[in-house]
Amino acid sequence: MNHEVAPIKPTITIDDLDRVDIRVGTITAVDDLPNSTKLVRVTVDLGDHRRSILVGMKQEREDPTEIIGRQTLVVVNLEPRRMAGELSEGMLFDIGYSDGITPVLATPETPVPDGTRAG
Repeated sequence: MNHEVAPIKPTITIDDLDRVDIRVGTITAVDDLPNSTKLVRVTVDLGDHRRSILVGMKQEREDPTEIIGRQTLVVVNLEPRRMAGELSEGMLFDIGYSDGITPVLATPETPVPDGTRAG
Protein backbone atom coordinates (compact mmCIF):
# COMPACT_ATOMS: atom_id res chain seq x y z
CA MET A 1 0.00 0.00 0.00
CA ASN A 2 1.47 3.35 -1.04
CA HIS A 3 0.58 6.66 0.50
CA GLU A 4 2.47 9.81 1.23
CA VAL A 5 3.61 10.00 4.85
CA ALA A 6 2.54 13.22 6.57
CA PRO A 7 5.16 15.41 8.23
CA ILE A 8 5.70 14.89 11.96
CA LYS A 9 3.82 17.35 14.15
CA PRO A 10 5.71 19.82 16.40
CA THR A 11 7.52 18.37 19.40
CA ILE A 12 5.60 18.15 22.68
CA THR A 13 6.81 17.48 26.21
CA ILE A 14 6.14 14.33 28.21
CA ASP A 15 3.92 16.51 30.43
CA ASP A 16 1.79 17.43 27.37
CA LEU A 17 1.39 13.75 26.52
CA ASP A 18 0.63 12.83 30.13
CA ARG A 19 -2.38 15.18 30.09
CA VAL A 20 -4.17 12.99 27.52
CA ASP A 21 -6.12 10.20 29.25
CA ILE A 22 -6.45 7.25 26.88
CA ARG A 23 -8.35 4.17 28.08
CA VAL A 24 -9.39 0.85 26.64
CA GLY A 25 -13.13 0.33 26.20
CA THR A 26 -15.41 -2.21 24.61
CA ILE A 27 -17.91 -0.99 22.01
CA THR A 28 -21.33 -2.20 23.14
CA ALA A 29 -23.62 -0.43 20.65
CA VAL A 30 -23.57 1.56 17.41
CA ASP A 31 -26.70 3.60 16.71
CA ASP A 32 -27.59 5.58 13.61
CA LEU A 33 -28.13 9.33 13.91
CA PRO A 34 -30.81 9.92 11.28
CA ASN A 35 -30.21 13.70 11.24
CA SER A 36 -26.56 13.23 10.21
CA THR A 37 -25.01 11.96 6.98
CA LYS A 38 -21.71 11.12 8.71
CA LEU A 39 -22.23 10.44 12.41
CA VAL A 40 -23.20 7.38 14.42
CA ARG A 41 -23.45 7.13 18.22
CA VAL A 42 -21.04 4.57 19.67
CA THR A 43 -21.55 3.38 23.25
CA VAL A 44 -18.30 2.35 24.94
CA ASP A 45 -17.98 0.39 28.19
CA LEU A 46 -15.03 1.82 30.13
CA GLY A 47 -15.25 -0.55 33.07
CA ASP A 48 -16.78 1.72 35.70
CA HIS A 49 -19.07 3.63 33.34
CA ARG A 50 -20.25 3.94 29.74
CA ARG A 51 -19.82 6.83 27.34
CA SER A 52 -21.61 7.93 24.18
CA ILE A 53 -19.18 9.05 21.51
CA LEU A 54 -20.18 10.44 18.13
CA VAL A 55 -18.08 9.02 15.32
CA GLY A 56 -18.08 10.00 11.63
CA MET A 57 -18.06 6.51 10.19
CA LYS A 58 -21.29 6.28 8.19
CA GLN A 59 -19.46 6.86 4.93
CA GLU A 60 -16.34 4.91 5.96
CA ARG A 61 -17.91 1.52 6.67
CA GLU A 62 -20.64 -0.37 4.88
CA ASP A 63 -21.88 -1.66 8.26
CA PRO A 64 -20.76 0.44 11.25
CA THR A 65 -22.24 -2.16 13.63
CA GLU A 66 -19.39 -4.54 12.70
CA ILE A 67 -17.28 -2.91 15.46
CA ILE A 68 -19.67 -3.96 18.26
CA GLY A 69 -17.80 -6.14 20.74
CA ARG A 70 -14.36 -4.83 19.81
CA GLN A 71 -12.03 -3.14 22.23
CA THR A 72 -10.55 0.19 21.22
CA LEU A 73 -8.60 3.13 22.62
CA VAL A 74 -10.68 6.10 23.76
CA VAL A 75 -9.62 9.64 24.73
CA VAL A 76 -11.74 10.12 27.87
CA ASN A 77 -10.69 13.58 29.06
CA LEU A 78 -11.55 15.47 25.88
CA GLU A 79 -14.03 18.27 26.50
CA PRO A 80 -17.56 17.06 25.59
CA ARG A 81 -18.77 18.44 22.28
CA ARG A 82 -22.26 18.84 20.84
CA MET A 83 -22.67 17.64 17.25
CA ALA A 84 -25.88 17.04 15.29
CA GLY A 85 -27.85 17.92 18.40
CA GLU A 86 -26.14 15.21 20.52
CA LEU A 87 -23.31 15.28 23.06
CA SER A 88 -20.10 13.38 22.35
CA GLU A 89 -18.23 12.36 25.51
CA GLY A 90 -14.81 11.45 24.13
CA MET A 91 -13.05 10.36 20.98
CA LEU A 92 -12.26 6.95 19.55
CA PHE A 93 -8.61 6.62 18.67
CA ASP A 94 -8.48 5.58 15.03
CA ILE A 95 -5.69 5.21 12.53
CA GLY A 96 -5.74 6.58 8.98
CA TYR A 97 -8.38 9.32 8.87
CA SER A 98 -5.88 12.21 8.92
CA ASP A 99 -3.95 10.58 6.09
CA GLY A 100 -6.99 10.14 3.88
CA ILE A 101 -7.18 6.37 4.12
CA THR A 102 -10.13 4.38 5.45
CA PRO A 103 -9.75 4.51 9.23
CA VAL A 104 -9.27 1.45 11.41
CA LEU A 105 -9.68 1.25 15.19
CA ALA A 106 -6.64 1.38 17.44
CA THR A 107 -7.01 -1.82 19.44
CA PRO A 108 -5.04 -3.63 22.14
CA GLU A 109 -2.97 -6.60 21.02
CA THR A 110 -4.84 -8.89 23.41
CA PRO A 111 -7.96 -8.24 25.52
CA VAL A 112 -7.42 -6.19 28.68
CA PRO A 113 -9.91 -5.00 31.34
CA ASP A 114 -12.09 -2.11 30.18
CA GLY A 115 -10.84 1.15 31.68
CA THR A 116 -7.16 0.17 31.47
CA ARG A 117 -5.02 3.25 30.79
CA ALA A 118 -2.67 3.57 27.82
CA GLY A 119 0.82 4.89 28.38
